[in-house]
Amino acid sequence: EIYALTTWLLQMERQGKLDSELATVISSISLACKQIAAAVGRSGISSLTGVAGTGENIQGEEQKKLDVISNDIFCNVLRMSGRTGVIASEEEATPVAVEETDSGNYIVVFDPLDGSSNIDAGISVGSIFGIYEPSETCIVEGEFDKSLESCITNVCQPGKNLLAAGYCLYSSCHTFVLTIGDGVYGFTLDPYVGEFVLTHDRIKVPEVGKIYSFNEGNYQLWDEPTKAYMDSLKEPSKWGGKPYSARYIGSLVGDFHRTLLYGGIYGYPGDKKNKNGKLRLLYECAPMSFIAEQAGGAGSTGTQRVLDIEPTEVHQRVPLMIGSKKEVEYYESFYKS
Repeated sequence: EIYALTTWLLQMERQGKLDSELATVISSISLACKQIAAAVGRSGISSLTGVAGTGENIQGEEQKKLDVISNDIFCNVLRMSGRTGVIASEEEATPVAVEETDSGNYIVVFDPLDGSSNIDAGISVGSIFGIYEPSETCIVEGEFDKSLESCITNVCQPGKNLLAAGYCLYSSCHTFVLTIGDGVYGFTLDPYVGEFVLTHDRIKVPEVGKIYSFNEGNYQLWDEPTKAYMDSLKEPSKWGGKPYSARYIGSLVGDFHRTLLYGGIYGYPGDKKNKNGKLRLLYECAPMSFIAEQAGGAGSTGTQRVLDIEPTEVHQRVPLMIGSKKEVEYYESFYKS
């Protein structure tokens, strides 16, 4: 029996767990993910690899062709849904007011293509999104002005206010992982019917997991608690003769998806070069932490719960430790001591 995402959304609506307008937004995002999955799959054939030639994005990163295409796809489907008031993309300098809104005014934040530096090598990439409550105090009319940036910051408060969050992993199969605040569900794209179908019902991250996913090339730039933590994972005598295993793809969605299913910890700490790490609070850390907590895991900066952080700017960066609850707590213990 095929249990499609659209059927699942209708079921959740009947149960009163979301309204029809939020279901429309999520359905529109799933359509964007299908389009991006097709573009990723044909990138080598359709000359979509390499840099776009548009220079650097707001993050100071050189945009790949698929970054630009994925961002356009997300923006277009969210505008056409008629249910979004403001959309904010990691690829854009500022949030964008949606003039085509009929109702809803949901706030959608997204990273259209995370890990795109891997795309030319055919390694897993993904999209991340978060949806916030509509705001009657933040309806932008007329031309865009600077007030919109403070507006989106006020609306996208702490991650604990998220209504829904999810990601889509583009890999050997394309997996759409979603939470609406009542557990985590995984849907796999069936190429024969063109639908995301339920394959992972109520995902639970293992409480412990002996896999760590850090970029150890930055070891010498880390602070002493993080170095001590990493050294402890490699000490066989602490773990019954078998130290932790290292697995690092360099794509947040890919590394997190493995951590969600197998347990362990993904980390991108701050360092001497990037004091707050490189991951964005609104587009990456908050949505992923919301998913982790809904699956029984945790998301932390090492000293603070990610979902409690009040954003002070749209592209704010924070350190991120995410995964199995006990593994994240073990990392935090090095800062408490």
